[in-house]
Amino acid sequence: MNFFSLFILVGIGILQTSSSSLLFRFEEWVQEFKVKFVDNEHYDSTFEKWVNNNKFVDDINSRNLTFKLGHNQFSGMDSTDFSRYLGISRILFLDTDVTRRRTLQSVNIEKAPESVNWVTNGGVTPVKDQGQCGSCWSFSTTGALEGAYYAKYGKLESFSEQQLVDCDNFRNGGKDLGCNGGLMDNAFVWIANNGGLCSEQEYPYSSGTTKKNGACQTTCGIVKNSGLKEFVDILKSSDEEMMLAVSQQPVSIAIEADQREFQLYKSGVFTGTCGTNLDHGVLLVGYGSQNGDDYYLVKNSWSTAWGDSGYIKLGRGKKYNGGDGQCGLLLQGSYPVL
Repeated sequence: MNFFSLFILVGIGILQTSSSSLLFRFEEWVQEFKVKFVDNEHYDSTFEKWVNNNKFVDDINSRNLTFKLGHNQFSGMDSTDFSRYLGISRILFLDTDVTRRRTLQSVNIEKAPESVNWVTNGGVTPVKDQGQCGSCWSFSTTGALEGAYYAKYGKLESFSEQQLVDCDNFRNGGKDLGCNGGLMDNAFVWIANNGGLCSEQEYPYSSGTTKKNGACQTTCGIVKNSGLKEFVDILKSSDEEMMLAVSQQPVSIAIEADQREFQLYKSGVFTGTCGTNLDHGVLLVGYGSQNGDDYYLVKNSWSTAWGDSGYIKLGRGKKYNGGDGQCGLLLQGSYPVL
């Protein structure tokens, strides 16, 4: 056998080993996330997307950036699948009614502390999972209400996203659209008009699997003192005002979350490309610095399988999007006042 033939055979062996290794890892991922396939074509398509995402993860991680990517429940999806699955939409990330709104005037401190973490302070419930429903706005809303309730009463209460998904719509005096999107400020208004919100335990979340809202239930008891007086819209494009606000309590924010790097984020301070086309509601629960990189700590609603146990650290500072914040996080911040 000549050298050239040996080289070809070795090359084929490497390719076969590499392909076999990828298939084995893909099957492990399928088992871990209990992925179901409609037919062989669906299997092959998902494997191809997983392999492409695997290459992307390896490429980004080889660049020694401030963050790392990794596989999660979305690894078998391309950007179109990802947006469709989560019901990502920009439709309702617009301006809202000024009812019960006021400017950031209640802050009673002159300077924000160097770091804040409401997770370690006890003011944040465990990470939740919106599932296959565009209800991120309801999770951001309940998170802000949970934080406000804890900050005022010293008790951590988990509030019902499903009540908002089912009841905060035009039929029931609200403005949001269940699994088709919503806006946190609108939800704050609905909670105020409703006199509060029920607990997660009494009105549990189900739209993640049904993929739609249900009939509005009125038999659950509203948590005492959960009725808000008003909500505060934070001055746009201001790190100072955002930090002052989150030093008081967790804050609802809107971001752009449809980027591939965001989809596969795993750890570190996310400084990757991310615009300001707001399409996802999340909860800002703190800020700080890591290895010299300033960040905001954000709680997501994609379960603990995504990101850093369900959280992401978004880069903080005026260099992001001309001062509008990484992924546009400074454009639509607000929080409820009890």
